Amino acid sequence: MSGGAADDPYDVVVVGAGVVGCAVARALARYPLRVALVEAADDVGEGSSKANTAILHTGFDAVPGTLEAGLVRAGHRLLGAYAAEAGIPVEPVGALLVAWDEEQRAALPGLAAKAARNGHHTTRLLGAAELRRREPHLGPGALGALAVPGESVICPWTTTLAYATQAVRSGVRLLLGRRVTAVSGAPGGPHRLSTTRGPLTARFLVNACGLYADRFDALLGVQDFAVTPRRGQLLVYDKPARALVRHILLPVPGPLGKGVLVAPTVYGNVLLGPTAEDLTDRTATGTTAEGLAGLREQGARIVPALVGEEVTAAYAGLRAATGREDYRCAARPALRYVTVGGIRSTGLSASLALAEHVLGLLAECGLRTGPERPLAPVRMPNLGEAFPRPYRDAAAVARDPGFGTVVCHCEHVTRGEVRAALASDVPPAGLDGLRRRTRAGAGRCQGGHCRPALQALFEEHRRSAGRRRYGKDGGAR
Repeated sequence: MSGGAADDPYDVVVVGAGVVGCAVARALARYPLRVALVEAADDVGEGSSKANTAILHTGFDAVPGTLEAGLVRAGHRLLGAYAAEAGIPVEPVGALLVAWDEEQRAALPGLAAKAARNGHHTTRLLGAAELRRREPHLGPGALGALAVPGESVICPWTTTLAYATQAVRSGVRLLLGRRVTAVSGAPGGPHRLSTTRGPLTARFLVNACGLYADRFDALLGVQDFAVTPRRGQLLVYDKPARALVRHILLPVPGPLGKGVLVAPTVYGNVLLGPTAEDLTDRTATGTTAEGLAGLREQGARIVPALVGEEVTAAYAGLRAATGREDYRCAARPALRYVTVGGIRSTGLSASLALAEHVLGLLAECGLRTGPERPLAPVRMPNLGEAFPRPYRDAAAVARDPGFGTVVCHCEHVTRGEVRAALASDVPPAGLDGLRRRTRAGAGRCQGGHCRPALQALFEEHRRSAGRRRYGKDGGAR
């Protein structure tokens, strides 16, 4: 980040620290710019980014020729490479698009042709017998499938956090707990942002506000689309269910999206969902008895043995539907303003490609970035079961015995991992944020046993940080 007084205008302010906003901030950090990433919540990834199906999509079933199709395809490649570099757990399990009736089976060749138009030429039609060999626990009546290599499961929490961490390490200022309430400024001058924690000024502005992208647009007098929150409820099954599912099991898509799927997770669980319910309330992230009952019914058809498995969690996320099967990204040079809206469930997969696209839109608005420079390196703690975990790492335990002391027994999270998360560049604001950084509290008991110990570690860290900051006599150091 270039120098400047605290009240100097930022070159770019990105509003919204979900996976897309964090990816955009990370991309801007490659240049000598003064950049701020502003978020209304007290942590990154607090909106749609924390409650999705955690799939790294190839884009095989996107609408050919759309912006989304191109960016998901590019994003799949970029994020796959970045995940290996940054330590984000990914498992390339592949997907099976399962046909349960003759109409769905007849649609499979067309879906294969659609995948080919999207640049995905490795799909293959499977008959019922081969499908059964690949997925022996599949319910009766499956007539065939389209096999889609390359579809993967990923950790969405670590992805968002990796982007934010690398951005911060590379000079971006992360401003949490700051809701933007108004935007003003004379034509040609900087944007003046009123926020709940004081004013900010910016030469260029990026709207990555997710569910609130249309409302942020309205602050600048723009009315291109309206967001309809689409709720997706999901169930998480305990780890013994993992042996029942080998691939991401997808339905033939319907008019409201990809439909209900069954998929493994990188944490060793099985995921069932999501529903697709168009709402008016942009905060309605609660689950319903009807929604969860419907999911159980569909899950029993797809993998009947799930009926006997324990559910460890139920949650809901909201996607930003806009009435069009494509992203709503636009540059407005006269305003020096870019909107990144309508980013649906594929936003995680497309995030790095979206960030590059936004750089191009900012250039259309007149931003001159200057010479590119390397980003600060980042290597995230592993949360995936298919990769070495700290409690099994003898070298890590030898360096710090805290990594051998388990505090969350359901998820095998150690005291060392918790302390490292609390001391990280983008620390959690509470136990929910700690769960997304370590998995602590995300297991069978949902924190029922470990919550007191986790809270104690949290308070201990706060006291220690306070002592380092002010000294024993209360004087600032």
